[in-house]
Amino acid sequence: MLTAFTLRHFRCFTALPCEFAPGANVIIGPNAQGKTSILEAACALLRLQSPRVSALGHAIQHERRGFALDGHFAGRHMQFYFSRERKKLALDSVTQTSARDYLEVARLVYFSNPDIELVRGAGEVRRRFLDFVAAQLDASYRKNLRSYERALRSRNHLLKMPKPSWRQIEAFDPPLIEHGLAVTAARARLIAALAPHAAAAQLAVSSSAENLDLDYLRGSGEDFARELAASREEDQRLRQTSVGPHRDDLALFLNDRDSEFASEGQQRSAALALKLAQARLLEAHAGKPPLLLLDDIFGELDPARRNALLQNLPAHSQRLITTTHLNWLDETTGARILHLTHGTLG
Repeated sequence: MLTAFTLRHFRCFTALPCEFAPGANVIIGPNAQGKTSILEAACALLRLQSPRVSALGHAIQHERRGFALDGHFAGRHMQFYFSRERKKLALDSVTQTSARDYLEVARLVYFSNPDIELVRGAGEVRRRFLDFVAAQLDASYRKNLRSYERALRSRNHLLKMPKPSWRQIEAFDPPLIEHGLAVTAARARLIAALAPHAAAAQLAVSSSAENLDLDYLRGSGEDFARELAASREEDQRLRQTSVGPHRDDLALFLNDRDSEFASEGQQRSAALALKLAQARLLEAHAGKPPLLLLDDIFGELDPARRNALLQNLPAHSQRLITTTHLNWLDETTGARILHLTHGTLG
């Protein structure tokens, strides 16, 4: 459970202390007051990344050098300072030289209305989803992904040179293949583990008992080393690496039909099913429910999907919920109400 939590120089907040209770915590306030930023900050504190942007520098308050987040989760004191020049982590007041132990403390699921892009958006959105979940299941995943991305950036930089040297380019093939294979294997395990949870969740949240199937589309083919060697001419033409896990995708099928042909309602149900599957998988892995961050979604869902979502969230999970109104609150009993007004939460 996330209890005491303070934001400093994060988005619109100079300083904001928060206190959360077990169960449901509902943050209510008008738009543009910073409700979403509170959930974003919780995600940044616990997972060192934002669910909204790829670069944390965008979350620094205007004209400030960096932000600081400080909170207690499951009895552990977690502190994260970030600036464009450096970042600092501390766990129980002990500075951490790596993020490995820090990231083992908390697991979470972030729900928001843009989740529908998991179904109808570009492959990058689905890859980010897979990476976010995989890093919470496998402590080595984040390191392998970062190592793969570094090798990929270096290789692509050389491919863009006026006269590319293949001797230099191919020097990055071994680390690219090594870490790429580790990423691919982890994603394959994740999708296989997610699939039954996603199918069950789809049946629960859809009004027409739809079947949801997941399929892993490998951007590296069945033999990454061979595909990479065979792509040399294409890489030279495009001036970038054309095969690898950075081209992976997750295909979704509703009743054996590609989800891109589904209605918006069906697509929204599939997106909810993916997030519920993530919550169930993390609960099974850790032996306790993850923290749930729900950003202003209940007011946008029709009553059937809203009820289905509430009934299928992991029991006993702590929930931080943002909303602009409370006309659905009778469906969430025992919630603590927190009003956000003029930069104050209480």
